[in-house]
Amino acid sequence: MTKTILRAADVLAQRLYEAGCRHAFGMPGGEVLTLIDALEKAGITFTLARHENAAGFMAEGVHHVDDAPAILVATVGPGAMNGVNVVANAEQDRVPLIVLSGCVDAAEAESYTHQVLDHRAVFAPITKATFTLDAAAAGVITEKALGIATEGRQGPVHIDVPISVADAPAAPFDMRRADASPVAPTGVDLATARAWLANAQRPVMIVGLDVLQDRSAETVRSFAERHNVPVITTYKAKGVLPEDHSLCLGGAGLSPLADRHLLPFVESADLVICVGYDPIEMRPGWQNVWDPASVNVIDIHAAPNHHFMHQAGLSFLADTGAALSALCDGVAPQDTWQGGEITAIKDALKSAFPEDDEWGPAGVIAECRAVLPSDTIATVDSGAHRILLSQMWECAAPKTLLQSSGLCTMGCAVPLAIGAKIAAPEKTVVSFSGDAGFLMVAGEMSTAAELGHNTIFVVFVDQSLALIELKQRQRQLTNKGVDFMGHDYAAIGKAFGGNGATVTNRSDLRAALTAAMTADGFTVIAAVIDRQAYDGRI
Repeated sequence: MTKTILRAADVLAQRLYEAGCRHAFGMPGGEVLTLIDALEKAGITFTLARHENAAGFMAEGVHHVDDAPAILVATVGPGAMNGVNVVANAEQDRVPLIVLSGCVDAAEAESYTHQVLDHRAVFAPITKATFTLDAAAAGVITEKALGIATEGRQGPVHIDVPISVADAPAAPFDMRRADASPVAPTGVDLATARAWLANAQRPVMIVGLDVLQDRSAETVRSFAERHNVPVITTYKAKGVLPEDHSLCLGGAGLSPLADRHLLPFVESADLVICVGYDPIEMRPGWQNVWDPASVNVIDIHAAPNHHFMHQAGLSFLADTGAALSALCDGVAPQDTWQGGEITAIKDALKSAFPEDDEWGPAGVIAECRAVLPSDTIATVDSGAHRILLSQMWECAAPKTLLQSSGLCTMGCAVPLAIGAKIAAPEKTVVSFSGDAGFLMVAGEMSTAAELGHNTIFVVFVDQSLALIELKQRQRQLTNKGVDFMGHDYAAIGKAFGGNGATVTNRSDLRAALTAAMTADGFTVIAAVIDRQAYDGRI
């Protein structure tokens, strides 16, 4: 019987498969052909994208559905450099992205310079770690990469794979790390925290992305209901508490209009509990909202506070679910917010973001939310429409609104939606882009066509970088560099083999959405709105 000889690339790929990875994305070059072959043989499907940056966002879209690490494959030089933005995004948005780049062998690079550059030096500042694969240590390096990417606050890890190493014989690797047990607070600080909770009359929770990694959404809900604590989430934590819940105050992060209501409410609290709250998603208005010398603040988080966006009286580096359970233990619930403040602020937020606009961006968002199923996975690009949609789009569950909220990079919504649809083909998936963001990644309509899914791409068409144009006007500056030509976005969809519709009212939008949900192939819906339509809305 012939014994199969594993290549170093096979050892890497098999461990990634074992970690739950089923999809990888990128654009091949000669330097990564063995890697792609190994991934496919291990059971990880490789999808060709049209640009490495989009490929990384597709990988992230899959991750948000299946919770496995995302995989981006990039070839030497320009291929790897095209992925820099999405890797930086993964670092700031806490995405466990495994970045596999091909490179020439070290000896070859001593005298061969074509496309040769130090990938690791480029990726080091924007990843949690970077490695060069070695055949004798392929299993160890892959195991380290997975552990670093997924433990603590998640983030990207880069592995540079020399051509000859990918093909070199390697031994199987059987050593596995033990999963870390959830850590809960103990001792005097826990007793103090319980006393604060027991005496609180106006407690509030600010919930962030660590809760998703800890899988503690149900614990958050149970705690909030038991102690009648209203919940504000960051945008990426939307849905941790269903947003139709009486205690959910929705998302916060970028909207000055929402902040006018939410910040005074937080300032009126006598206990603030930050639960997995990572302020990298927040605008400057959320700096030092409270003074821990005058209000009790408990911070439960996965990483030390080196950001200084806020401070706390008690800081627990702990699992969010285990910490809330420990905090709750032995503390009797009592009536809180007895003046009807929770209902009042929910009503105020609903009035600030009305759903009955005849048309315009709010009308588009409201109509889409009304027509599409409650479990729809939505993705949204950066821009004025994202601020509005992140406040208006109601999430019934976590990870059903995907966006770039740490780095706020443009061009993410389309590939995020393509990736999410690959991982959840049974779900309705809709992408929301501004016209400028859509143009950045229009070539990925070709990818969408090849995949054959009926993903819906909604484009807000106003021929302007609306958010930047608004800031330009607010500073009384001349209109420069923010406007561009109009294009037939529905025709772009059709040209790539999909469906397309241009809509200018809610009735036509409803018809287009209804048709898109049962269409063969993807649909681009161009929603034409007035210029400056976001004034007073965000």
